[in-house]
Amino acid sequence: MQQYSAVPELAHTTPPPIHWVATATALAGVVALSSVLQPNSATAAQTPIADPGPKATAATTPPDAAKADYPLDCGPTVKLLVRMKASGDLDGDGHPETVAVVRCDASMGTPPDGVYVLTQAAGSATPRVVATLVDPKERLTVTKFAVRDGAVLASTLGYSSPDVPSCCPDVKNKAEWRWNGTTGAFVRSTPAGSSTV
Repeated sequence: MQQYSAVPELAHTTPPPIHWVATATALAGVVALSSVLQPNSATAAQTPIADPGPKATAATTPPDAAKADYPLDCGPTVKLLVRMKASGDLDGDGHPETVAVVRCDASMGTPPDGVYVLTQAAGSATPRVVATLVDPKERLTVTKFAVRDGAVLASTLGYSSPDVPSCCPDVKNKAEWRWNGTTGAFVRSTPAGSSTV
């Protein structure tokens, strides 16, 4: 028995020669057009990143505590000593400040400490003191110190009265300072834990 296809024979299954000439002409036209419309050649070179320069570096580098001019008079023969320092962004502007614990490096006794906040303007070579958190006139000695989460934390030894000898501080305190943008100043709080020695 002979089977017949249900689909009629397609006309292009036996193309005439003119069909091949038309196909070759169309293909040649596509090739010619693609050679004219080429995309720009690719390069492997990377676009250079602009150098941030010294101003940007100064803005992201914490101020150097050793280069600051502190409001502390140690006299002509005694040097200033930076005992401790820590850095962090205290005012939330994206630029770090440095907090330094400083005293006169006397050969005898224990001179009181000063705690100062330093900042440095972009392009400036010298940091400047913008706040005094502990004045040496308070007769305090800083025993522990840190900058953490935008706050300055310190533990100090001090005196309950002017009659207490300098050799023997009798009060332990803890203090925390945070920048207050509304008042434009550091605000001190005293966490629990202050006691008499």
